[in-house]
Amino acid sequence: MNQPAHPSSLKKPLPGALLDALRALAGDRVSTSDAVRAHHGKDESAHPHALPDAVVYAQTTEEISAIVKLCAQHQVPLIPFGAGSSVEGHVLAIHGGIALDLTRMNKVLAVNADDLDAIVEAGVTRKQLNRELHDTGLFFPIDPGADATIAGMAATRASGTNAVRYGTMRDNVMGLTVVLADGRVIRTGGRARKSSAGYDLTRLFVGSEGTLGVITEVTVRLHPQPEAVSAAICMFPTADQAVRTVIETIQMGVPVARCEFLDALTIKAVNRYSKLTLREVPMLLCEFHGTQGSVEEQARTVQAIASDNGGLDFEWSTKQEERTRLWQARHDAYLACMQLRPGNRGVATDVCVPVSRLAECIAETNEDIAKASMPIALFGHVGDGNFHLVILVDPANANDLAEAETINHRCVMRALAMGGTSTGEHGIGIGKLDFLDAEHGDAVTVMRSIKQALDPHNLLNPGKVLRV
Repeated sequence: MNQPAHPSSLKKPLPGALLDALRALAGDRVSTSDAVRAHHGKDESAHPHALPDAVVYAQTTEEISAIVKLCAQHQVPLIPFGAGSSVEGHVLAIHGGIALDLTRMNKVLAVNADDLDAIVEAGVTRKQLNRELHDTGLFFPIDPGADATIAGMAATRASGTNAVRYGTMRDNVMGLTVVLADGRVIRTGGRARKSSAGYDLTRLFVGSEGTLGVITEVTVRLHPQPEAVSAAICMFPTADQAVRTVIETIQMGVPVARCEFLDALTIKAVNRYSKLTLREVPMLLCEFHGTQGSVEEQARTVQAIASDNGGLDFEWSTKQEERTRLWQARHDAYLACMQLRPGNRGVATDVCVPVSRLAECIAETNEDIAKASMPIALFGHVGDGNFHLVILVDPANANDLAEAETINHRCVMRALAMGGTSTGEHGIGIGKLDFLDAEHGDAVTVMRSIKQALDPHNLLNPGKVLRV
């Protein structure tokens, strides 16, 4: 995808005095090596790599405050970095500067089982947190696929397969510790289940993509592990029949925990990649959480709905090994699709629409896919109206890139026209800057005012979310 132009005023050499001060503060945790900078200058997107001038591995909130103050003093950009698993260029150092690696801040500070919450440092990953919770009877449900850091997930307002039941990071972050652009440390929210005190700063920083402050600690909501889990798969002759099944399931109030859709091309790719023999037609995968009796009842209800919509090969199970087998296709989907055109890169995009418009949006998107010159896979979290495209392009082929941009543009504008959003979970980054204006209009000027108030010199992850 084409990278937007950036003001040359921010492109300047890193001051030697800043490097000396950072090394005095963090010692050998400051690196300017090509390999380290290269690792921190890329993510999972198809955007061109953009390396920082230096990388600092932070260890404490107080240290981050000092680093931020030094960057402010020398007017040098600072880019927070977690797992690097974002797909819209969030961590690319497009103006150079300092990449602030938070992965060494990896302590689970507190687990309050009675109150169903936990406090973690920025670099704790979701899988690490769930390992810590293993014997508590609780779990953290947000699953974006990658083993992302909790702070990175908060910064991008991540969600994933469980969002239809448990919500997104917006719903599961109770409080934050944040270092502002001038080095001040603030704490937002708290452990109380509700509050009417002041502006909701927690939700301001959740989804801010590192442009308003550096998140260093997160208080998250936990959930009881379900007594029983059942998983089901069902094949359909057409995508429309599969999506109609989803809509009717939601409208009937079935408390589905996960509801995933894979199109025929994705199933074909998974069969090749994982040596499966699934029927190469659109497929739904559902998961239900609750008591043993309730999950069986939910599975049977969805089976009846699917049958009325032409569903084929319906299969469900409550056994762990069987559930893992049923979900293998979804877990392998992205890597499998990348093998459809070896050597190419995947331009990943996502939109989200009201569930009532989902069938229409997917049908019109499939018309574009049918006309495309490259393979395009469609799959996603259709239980909450969110789906993804993976457009396989040769990054050296200008025609491929232009066609991918056109398809992405049509998909996003279609979703906006249907009352949806330009991104259900990937975020804006550098890839969807124009769509933010199309989606929010004059509200973007208010966002710019907030950015100006909190980061007047535009040093925190500049060039992301907003053009300033």
